[in-house]
Amino acid sequence: MTLRQRIALAYSALGLILSLLFALASTYLTEDYEEIVVNEILLGQAQDYAERLRQQPDLPLPVTHRLSGYLRRHDGSGFVPPDVADLPPGIHEVDDASDPGKHAGVFDIDAGRLTFVINLNSIEALEDYLLWFMLAVVALGTAASGWVGWLLAGRTIEPVRRLSAAVDALPSRPQPTQLAGLVGEDELGRLAKAIDAYQTRLVDADAAERAFFADASHELRTPIAVVQGAAEVLLDEAGAQPALRRRLARLERGMNELTDLINVLLGLARRSAYFAGSVDARTLLEESAASLASAVEPRLVQIDIEATGNLRVPRAEAVLALRGILRRLLPPGAGGAVRLRAHGERIELHYRASTAPATPNGPDAARSDRHLGLTLIGRFAQHLGWRLEEEATETGEHRIVVRLPAESSG
Repeated sequence: MTLRQRIALAYSALGLILSLLFALASTYLTEDYEEIVVNEILLGQAQDYAERLRQQPDLPLPVTHRLSGYLRRHDGSGFVPPDVADLPPGIHEVDDASDPGKHAGVFDIDAGRLTFVINLNSIEALEDYLLWFMLAVVALGTAASGWVGWLLAGRTIEPVRRLSAAVDALPSRPQPTQLAGLVGEDELGRLAKAIDAYQTRLVDADAAERAFFADASHELRTPIAVVQGAAEVLLDEAGAQPALRRRLARLERGMNELTDLINVLLGLARRSAYFAGSVDARTLLEESAASLASAVEPRLVQIDIEATGNLRVPRAEAVLALRGILRRLLPPGAGGAVRLRAHGERIELHYRASTAPATPNGPDAARSDRHLGLTLIGRFAQHLGWRLEEEATETGEHRIVVRLPAESSG
């Protein structure tokens, strides 16, 4: 149940309890009032006729539909109805199913035992009517309380709705909030202030994290640049042995990849907003594959580019992301054909190995970094708004489709 439904239910329960208490109190007062009226009428009639019989022994007693009087003298003369003849002195309610509402008052006076019988059928009918009226009061009171509770609950939880909508609208990136201004200075206001304080702590923690990654990225650039420069100098020496050149080339490729990863890490840490520009699709793919072509022997990997038109992407970041994707697409030291296609709002990167792998589920297939969504490059591509779709087969084919945002093609 929603909060509003629970509040309305609580109001309904309160209305039911109050209506029941009112109905019970009204019924009790009605019954008590009936007894008071019957007692006063019978006592008044008994006192009046006792005095009159003392003065006029042959005075006739009243016999009407509502009130009847009977006198049994001390000598046993006088008629008294059988259903009240044996009643002791006092006021009694006669149990007669055919004539409900009958009460009898028995009094001992100087002339004998005086009995008055009063018929209150109309009052009993009124009590039955009052009972149904009270049941209607309980039902209507409960329904009215629930309806009022529903209306009041809507106004009561409106600040909760505003606060909930404001919290739902918060972006995934931490940012300062002023939610306390949406609600009052009550318990809900304290909750909003607690959320504002928590958001402030998140912003501080996020800033500290981004500063850490930025500092680490900057500090790592210096030793990488030193190693990369030394590798380039050694590669430029004419007398270097072929085996040493291959090792240095591998070292240079690793340092280039590490440089790209640091740039990606720095971009993710800064969470920069990149602005797209119009870039020739073929030029973009050629720049992205240039490092791949220089890093492998042409006889091992064949690169085929098919692209027309322009793409609206941030050029430097797009080249960085595509270069990282190509490195993940091409297994280390493997040969084959790489085809790059750009058309519409998608870029297709397709790799086909020259020979099928001996074991489809071998160590390379089990590598966790082959799934781009779990890598820095995959996260960087998502940060650019790209959506990656991967497909690998047991024959050594691997295809990655990059779906660009809708406004990327032109």
